Amino acid sequence: MLRSLLLPGPGPLRPSSFVLQQLRFATKKTGGSSRNGRDSIGRRLGFKKQQNEHVVPGNIIVRQRGTKFHPGENVGIGKDHTLFALQPGYVRVYADSRIKEGRRFVSVALDKEDTAFPRSPYEKRVRGFFLVDRTRAAIEQQQQWDSYRAAQEAD
Repeated sequence: MLRSLLLPGPGPLRPSSFVLQQLRFATKKTGGSSRNGRDSIGRRLGFKKQQNEHVVPGNIIVRQRGTKFHPGENVGIGKDHTLFALQPGYVRVYADSRIKEGRRFVSVALDKEDTAFPRSPYEKRVRGFFLVDRTRAAIEQQQQWDSYRAAQEAD
């Protein structure tokens, strides 16, 4: 009945292939349109030196995006917000609510027993041996040796 509706009348030009042709659709997308395959490596952010850990000048303490942790005493900050030690000592992490509520600071204490953070701005600053002018100390030491040798030769 379908054939008679599509191609009316008898004749040799009535093949069944004209009527019953099938149309097939693809079940997969064609190659070359991949949307996956991009993934960057991690940036290795976070603490590199922990609380009470010994650091030397130049050691990186925290790598961060933005200032989640702010620099305290004896700590510097880089242009990418990396915190690093300026003096040898021990890492201290603390919050100072006098400046801003919840703001966290990283400092370097010169002594292992020093836990007095945050410090009062009126408190005396602790200075280490590394702040001594070594050229002047070397000259004084050379003068002492010269006077000692002169005293030994006089005897």
